[in-house]
Amino acid sequence: MQATIKPSLLKGAIQAPASKSSMQRACAAALISKCKSIIKNPGHSNDDQAALEIIKTLGCEWSVANGELIVDSANSLIYSPLTTDQSPISINCGESGLGIRMFAPILALSKNQIIIDGEGSLLNRPMDFFDEVLPQLGVEIISNNGKLPLKIKGPIRPKNIEIDGSLSSQFLTGLLFAYAASEAKDVAIKVNNLKSKPYIDLTLKVMHDFGLNVPKNINENYGEFYFSSTTNYKLQTTNYTVEGDWSGGAFLLVAGAIAGNITVKGLDINSTQADKKIIEALKDCGTNIFVHDNKIEISNPLLGIRGFYFDATDCPDLFPPLVALAAYCKGETIIKGAGRLAHKESNRALTLQEEFGKMGVEIKLHKDEMIIKGAGKITGATVRSRHDHRIAMACAVAALKADGETNIEDAEAINKSYPDFYGHLQSLGASVSTNQPINQSTLQH
Repeated sequence: MQATIKPSLLKGAIQAPASKSSMQRACAAALISKCKSIIKNPGHSNDDQAALEIIKTLGCEWSVANGELIVDSANSLIYSPLTTDQSPISINCGESGLGIRMFAPILALSKNQIIIDGEGSLLNRPMDFFDEVLPQLGVEIISNNGKLPLKIKGPIRPKNIEIDGSLSSQFLTGLLFAYAASEAKDVAIKVNNLKSKPYIDLTLKVMHDFGLNVPKNINENYGEFYFSSTTNYKLQTTNYTVEGDWSGGAFLLVAGAIAGNITVKGLDINSTQADKKIIEALKDCGTNIFVHDNKIEISNPLLGIRGFYFDATDCPDLFPPLVALAAYCKGETIIKGAGRLAHKESNRALTLQEEFGKMGVEIKLHKDEMIIKGAGKITGATVRSRHDHRIAMACAVAALKADGETNIEDAEAINKSYPDFYGHLQSLGASVSTNQPINQSTLQH
């Protein structure tokens, strides 16, 4: 699909999308909770749909009523004995990096053989972590030379273990859920070089909200997570509300900073989501921004915005909207943490450099830093998403004040995380058109 964005002025109010980080974790927690869960404000992105399909394949019954997702995991296969049918259970994680990294350790709870696969760019992401760690926990595993598909057979046996957290915190999230589900007692997970710490805060919060056994963060330095001998499963109906998504909301906020005067609703400033740090960048570059309890007002100042320095090591998903923001800043912007971008849906550092280069924005990469030369003026161009949802959204936001129209190829990539994105821009007054219907995903049982 191709999307065409023409220069536009934005105004009005919009509700931020549901957080897929929160939604997918809620699906995982519901799967292992052994009871009924009611999930309010459920997301409907492709990654959310993949998580729902996983828990359905594993025996969870779910339905949607009055906008709420109702999950019953009483008959979850991860706790059931070996099936009489010895054929493996097949699980597909779609293109969700969080999905594979979080669910693989949870699936290792099962005594049944399970084949885990994915699609698109996920097939090329490294999975060596599982080859190294799961056998230490008694899990049989065969991978495709460190990549998908994985063939695993549990059950996982929690014990004291030490892992590397430098590639992604999502591996740790999966282990924390798996240890809690297996009622781990008096064992600890030690972590070296953990990245994206705020996402672990989100994981621990979801575990707490679902009544799972939450490990103690020893010394609160994210270096060790200890499961005590007290197991506090709350075997009763859980009500959980999926948070508004700061990752998707960041694009709306940057759009307002570049081309409008808008209000974004539904973002909790007290959230544990890492990407709420976008507020710091928006303040540092000089936008007109006013943060309230459940809404944020933002507009472009008359004197324009200026270059800034930002450390995105713990929130690498902010790179795309930050680059769109920096493109309109006067002067140079430096963003730290570019080394975290190699194993995303695309190699985002190179993709941002090349696609924004087509729009006249100069981006240099130096060690762990991305340096953006504020062009002040962007030229409309034909760009490609590289099937990366955040690249498509970054280009669309940057196009709002470009000189001429911008055409985005493979524009449907947004469905991975924010299927309503183009529609939301249109509702704010943006001139957005597509050459085929936008896939408006909805939760369907």
